[in-house]
Amino acid sequence: MNAAVRISVSSLRAHKRRFAGTFLAVLLGVAFLAGTLVMGDTLRASFDTMFGNAAGGTDAVVRSAATITAPGEGQGVRRPVDTALVAAVERTPGVAAAVPDIQGAGQLVGANGEPVGGQGPPTLAGNWIDDPELNAYRLAEGRAPARSGEVVVNRGAAERGGLEIGDTTVLRTPDPVDVTIVGLATFGGEDGMAQVTFTGMTRQDAERYLTARPGEAAGILVRAGPGTGARELVDALEPVLPKGVEAITGQELAEENTDMVSGRFLTLFTTFLLVFSGVALLVATFSIHNTFAIVVAQRTRENALLRVLGAGRGQVTASTLAEAAVVAVTASAAGLAGGIGIAAGLQALFPAIGFPFPDGGLVVGRQSLLLPLAVGVVVCLGSALLPAVRAGRTAPLAALRETAVDRSGASRSRAVAGAVLGATALAVTLTGVLASPSLWLAGGGALLALAAFVVLGPVASTTAVRLLGSPLARLRGVTGGLARRNALRSPRRTAATASALMIGVAVVSLFTVFGASLKATMDQTVSRSFAGDVAVSTPSFGAGGSGLSPRLAPALDALPEVDTAVGLGRGVAEVEGEGRALTVTDPVALARTFDLGAVRGSLDDLGADGIAVTEKEAGKRGLRTGDTARLAFTDGDRETFTVRAVYGRSELAGDYVITREAWAPHRTQDSDTLVAVTFADGVDPADGKAAVERAAAAYGGPDVQTRDEYARSSAGGIDMMLTLVYALLALAVLIALLGIANTLTLAVHERTRELGLLRAVGQTRAQLRAMVRWESVLVAAFGTAGGLALGGFLGWVLVEASDGASDSAFAFALPPVRLAVVALVGLAAGALAGLRPARRAARLDVLRAIATE
Repeated sequence: MNAAVRISVSSLRAHKRRFAGTFLAVLLGVAFLAGTLVMGDTLRASFDTMFGNAAGGTDAVVRSAATITAPGEGQGVRRPVDTALVAAVERTPGVAAAVPDIQGAGQLVGANGEPVGGQGPPTLAGNWIDDPELNAYRLAEGRAPARSGEVVVNRGAAERGGLEIGDTTVLRTPDPVDVTIVGLATFGGEDGMAQVTFTGMTRQDAERYLTARPGEAAGILVRAGPGTGARELVDALEPVLPKGVEAITGQELAEENTDMVSGRFLTLFTTFLLVFSGVALLVATFSIHNTFAIVVAQRTRENALLRVLGAGRGQVTASTLAEAAVVAVTASAAGLAGGIGIAAGLQALFPAIGFPFPDGGLVVGRQSLLLPLAVGVVVCLGSALLPAVRAGRTAPLAALRETAVDRSGASRSRAVAGAVLGATALAVTLTGVLASPSLWLAGGGALLALAAFVVLGPVASTTAVRLLGSPLARLRGVTGGLARRNALRSPRRTAATASALMIGVAVVSLFTVFGASLKATMDQTVSRSFAGDVAVSTPSFGAGGSGLSPRLAPALDALPEVDTAVGLGRGVAEVEGEGRALTVTDPVALARTFDLGAVRGSLDDLGADGIAVTEKEAGKRGLRTGDTARLAFTDGDRETFTVRAVYGRSELAGDYVITREAWAPHRTQDSDTLVAVTFADGVDPADGKAAVERAAAAYGGPDVQTRDEYARSSAGGIDMMLTLVYALLALAVLIALLGIANTLTLAVHERTRELGLLRAVGQTRAQLRAMVRWESVLVAAFGTAGGLALGGFLGWVLVEASDGASDSAFAFALPPVRLAVVALVGLAAGALAGLRPARRAARLDVLRAIATE
């Protein structure tokens, strides 16, 4: 073994350039993985510290015990508690202070008239708590609100909105409220909790604008007296609390908040990045394997001579693996350092793009150190294992032969195995997509399809390169013909080199197709369901924004230019024990503005005890018109509703519809998510839109959009997602290009004598450079074509599987322009990867090259 190590070290010293591409591939993949893990550790620790500081003075929290969570929501809705309970809590032994905590949605309007925040993270408002130990926010500048209309806002929100102390602005609650800023606050020592905004009001204003009725609060914050611990305080409070109300410690609340952020944001964010780390490492695997396969092929005579001199198979294999181990350890260590640097850079970059990264040093956990190192070493050694075994099988007699050109790969057995694998992948995929819709089955079929592409690569490469390279012989003459011949020399090598790029292009194409399909789905949904002329909405998604005032729809309906204006509010209740979202609206106006499909029963007389249900949901629960359903609301009330209508489509209207009359007794802070407007006959669309905009300005100036504009804006987040995806996948493509460049560099070394002979018989340096570059382009074209085909197929699988596994109807769409751009980028990348090998080939000394063995 010592001899194998010495041989490996001497080989690495003599041929450092051979492994440069492998070193960079491992380094980049490990750096991405390590940076993601370190950033996740740091964010979790920072939020844990921030929430802990914010709740440091709160020993106990009294709140409703039960929550109702609708599907697709990460956080449930709690029942408010009665503020009259504050007096009973204050009389409990061990309590030093107790204050109601009133919370709701409230979105500030900035100095430029645009809303502040609301693009995902919530915009919160509540009563300003004078007890500094019970208030999560600390007054940093100015004073607390003392009169109606005065507010304190977190400093980060004020900076983003260009607001200062003394400024007067509008707070959407969702009804617009004129407020004057009298103070700026911090949260847990920060200017705000990430992108969350907070506005603190007087208690009277908070009860007036943020609750359905006075005397309600989200909870009661409690501070213990001297000598009373938090757990002891909770135990003392339990006996005095009514049924359905609980007490937890402030530390438990801080942990819940940290878990909520981790579950809804950090886990999703880090998982998203880890997926792309996996893609980058998968691409690196092909590049590393190809490099070692070529090196082993080039050293056939050298390994054979070692066998002649007495080296065993195991020693030759071990020497090759030792080389891989040295590269793996050094590159992984460098990648780990690079990953920590990436995390530090992101920590500095996030505030610049509007996402405050909590203060504090980087947190590097044990897993974040060991996992990237282990993954880097395993990936490198695993990629080099087969070439190492092949090196050990070198026969001693090979020392007497010239190194043969590798023409393996296009065997009949490989073709049969690939065909069987492809047929199995197709069968599993179609089962998961069509016969028995399942994302897991479809995903398994997709992985099998990827494996089939890799197995069939060498079989298909000969035909593909001949077809792709056929124009070269006509356009570039002898140079083009030689480039095509070189790419055809080793089907396995060409396929392995192209496979790395194929995977990167396939993932890019997958997300491109899926993003286009999501846009087509949204456009189809709006076109099919929305029969109005304009839509009024707030520029927000997720939990952000304050919604629209419920008074807006009646105000628009009264305009002479408007035939119908209907607002869609949102509620939540348990239907037969399961949390479900409710659409709160005027059912008659809804039917005039939205296409609900076939309706059985009548939407005209839902009243206070009627409900309308989609056909699909009714089928799941065995409901028909005239049947009854038991609904439980967040206020604890349970009521029986009669199904008076069953309608066909749910896309924009939701699965359950009730009237505002039925929702009124159970509502908290009421708001609409959308107001759909249909113009009166003969009204010019431009005039109608202008009239709606003038009327809506008094309600906080929400967006007024045509049907097409609304569809585009609803899908606006998709382009942002795709931009991020492309930026992340650039790493995988870069690694693939390093693989192509490394393969060509080694091929140039392998064909040194041949290149010298070409120069001797009259080939110019320019022609030689062009030949190598075109060979690189052909390999890239093969990988790009395969990636586009595979990515398009996987995109179709994902869309169809999502359609079958969800209640929404997905539309499949192929974006030809975007895919053409992906193809051109792949070809350009191939040309770029060939530049350095081409320059090196052109610099070869002709006489020395001819003399090379």
